[in-house]
This record gives sequence, structure tokens and C-alpha cells, in this order.
Amino acid sequence: MDLWLRHIMPFGMTLGLLLLTCLPVHIPGLSGVMPMLPLMSVYYWALFRPDLLPVGTAFAIGLTNDILVGMPLGVNALVLASVQRLATTQRRFFLARSFLASWLAFALLAAGAVGLGWLLMEMMAEHPVGLLQMALAYLATLGLFPAATQMMARAQMAFLKDV
Repeated sequence: MDLWLRHIMPFGMTLGLLLLTCLPVHIPGLSGVMPMLPLMSVYYWALFRPDLLPVGTAFAIGLTNDILVGMPLGVNALVLASVQRLATTQRRFFLARSFLASWLAFALLAAGAVGLGWLLMEMMAEHPVGLLQMALAYLATLGLFPAATQMMARAQMAFLKDV
């Protein structure tokens, strides 16, 4: 039971971060702007423990995100699955670099994810998507990346060092 709980920790953490992004936050002038916490988590676990957060799980988390926030089904699912797959295939390259290089790689990958999400939303949504809002969420995501990475690294060391 202990081993099973440890193995689902990346999924639980990513799902918890997803639920955190769904909380209503009322910051004047920034309503609706939330960092993409699940994206950071999927990227992190794809690099460090892809066996515990495979592409199908990333897809399911994205689908859950679509349902919870009322987006067209499949937008976040496709984005998170794509990020997981790309990060996993380039894992050796990313892990051989410094944190700054990993952050830059995440910035590029996240920019592509935001672009893909925006394009899919434009094709599927009934009303246009605010590009400024997505850009602000992207910048907030980049700003929180070091702290989120540190949190996930600590969780990995605490729960998965023996697994």
C-alpha cells in the first residue's frame, strides 16, 4: 500500500495543483489570470519520473482541467499530453543541463503549449480568447517555475527517494 501511494504521488500532486488553479482569485486587474501549475508539474515529472506520470495520465489531468474550467474538451488534454511527450523524449538533453537551461527549455516549451492552447481555443471556442490574459498567465508560470520546481524536488526526495 505504501509503495502504491508513493507511485501515485506525482499524479496526486499534479491534480492538487490543477484544483488550486481552479480556485477563484480576485486580484484587481488580473481576474482569470492563474499560473499554469499543472503544466509545470507535468514538465517536472516528465523529466524526473516519467514512469510515474505517463502521457495517458497527463491527458487525463488535462481532460479534468477542461471539464473543471469549462473549456472545450481536449484542449488542455492535448496540451499536457504533448508537453509530457516532448519533455520525456528530450529528457536526457534537459537533465544534462543547469537549472537555468532547464528553465529556459521550460519557457520555450510552455510558450509552445500556450500557443497550441490558444490556437485550439480559437478554433473551438464560440468567443475569442484573450491573448493578453494567456500572456500574463504564461509570465506568471515562468515566474513561479523555480519555486514550483523546488517544491516538487522536495516532494520527490521525501516520498520517492527509495522508489
